[in-house]
Amino acid sequence: MKLYYSKGACSLTCRIIINELNLPCEFISVDLAKKITQDGTNFLGINPKGAVPTLITNNNETLTENAVILQYLADTTNATNLLPPVNDFARYRVLEWVNYIATEMHKSFGPLFNPNYPQEVKEKIVTPFIKIRLAYINKQLEKTRFLAGDHFTLPDAYLFVILRWAVYFKFDLNEWPSLAQYFDALFTRKSIEQSLTEEGIKVVKSLS
Repeated sequence: MKLYYSKGACSLTCRIIINELNLPCEFISVDLAKKITQDGTNFLGINPKGAVPTLITNNNETLTENAVILQYLADTTNATNLLPPVNDFARYRVLEWVNYIATEMHKSFGPLFNPNYPQEVKEKIVTPFIKIRLAYINKQLEKTRFLAGDHFTLPDAYLFVILRWAVYFKFDLNEWPSLAQYFDALFTRKSIEQSLTEEGIKVVKSLS
């Protein structure tokens, strides 16, 4: 199995779950600006979308999109602790959160990474939009230890990556105490520590 990734990008989510499951995997970095891999291969020949994560399965299938790769990793390893089975309604709660993080959180940060986006739009529209969603997640975490209940599941890995971005863009997570506590606690998880070390990412917790 191979995972094409870019340091600190959303592909970190898949690396966390791969490490959570202790799966053997080759990690290949991609220069997203130039669309080439670490060995000089044209990345567009591997994934025409030109985006990470891109997973090459043990059956040599190419799979893209975070939400789908996460489900594949859990299902093919029978990791029902990360994603309950089809006959369990809790599965759909987990997938509901995966979808929310992918569509409402991940995509919302796109403009902040885009240098061509007007700063005024970022400050007056994008940032308030993100804060509303952070407040919504904080309310959930006032009730449960993790997004989908009392234990770590797929969307928690995804949200961890998004919260790293939030800290990078100077969101003060202490505005949402339960969210800040949750984020800081995730740093102690072995799969997350390992993944950050592998990508050479400095640990930056909430702005407390």
